Amino acid sequence: MFRLTPKNYSDDVEAKLQQYKKQGYKLPSRRILRTEEQLAGIRASAAINTALLDFISGQIKEGMSTAEIDHLVYAFTTDHDAIPAPFLFEGFPKSVCTSINDVVCHGIPDTKEFLRNGDIINVDVSTIYKGYFSDASRMFLIGEVSPEMQRLVQVTRECRDIGVQTAQPWAQLGDVGAAIQEHAEQNGYSVVRDLTGHGVGIQFHEDPDVNHFGKRGTGMLIVPGMTFTIEPMINMGTHKVFVDEANGWTVCTDDGLPSAQWESMILITETGNEVLTE
Repeated sequence: MFRLTPKNYSDDVEAKLQQYKKQGYKLPSRRILRTEEQLAGIRASAAINTALLDFISGQIKEGMSTAEIDHLVYAFTTDHDAIPAPFLFEGFPKSVCTSINDVVCHGIPDTKEFLRNGDIINVDVSTIYKGYFSDASRMFLIGEVSPEMQRLVQVTRECRDIGVQTAQPWAQLGDVGAAIQEHAEQNGYSVVRDLTGHGVGIQFHEDPDVNHFGKRGTGMLIVPGMTFTIEPMINMGTHKVFVDEANGWTVCTDDGLPSAQWESMILITETGNEVLTE
């Protein structure tokens, strides 16, 4: 029987779960619903992660190499007694993902890659603090960026925000994906299908997968206690992407047109959600 512990969840929440179970809804595993003790650790990790992105916001500039960004991320994180989660995760060689222009995600920092006037870049940072994980990314505009690319970045941020607003208790994950997809496509953009948001907190990547496209009224039930990311990757052209065979990590748009991404981590509460990172 699917149960929530009375210590952390109200009788009302448990009663609703049993009702939804009888109706055939897909429910999350008990193990991904956070206790208050876990949430305290996750919030502490998230505070460092957000402070890190605030710090990078004040440092990033034209002419900087992506390797310099990696150094700043590593130094800030370790200075706060934390660990950069990407470092050596499944073999990833750096502490941060730096994805420029047509790079969708998982760009690897390099001493020979420099930020140039007109670039857009996604800086994706993830933090482990006392065993708890947090995750977020932001877009940065370098110098004078074209109106077309500025609009892509803005609409992508709106997609993230719409996803967060839609991720309410007792909704379904398909509702979130559908809302994001609708906004992106109404603005003439496409949503990457091959990569998703994900549960995070006790591990770097946990259940559930959070698609940024989909159909309303489908997918896993969103339940108080879940923590996951919403991180739409929105392309100016086709939604199709490929992985750079040279490093096995970097994902690029199939047509070479720009892509943007914003990522937040949220906690589902009994009355709505709490944004943990942004």
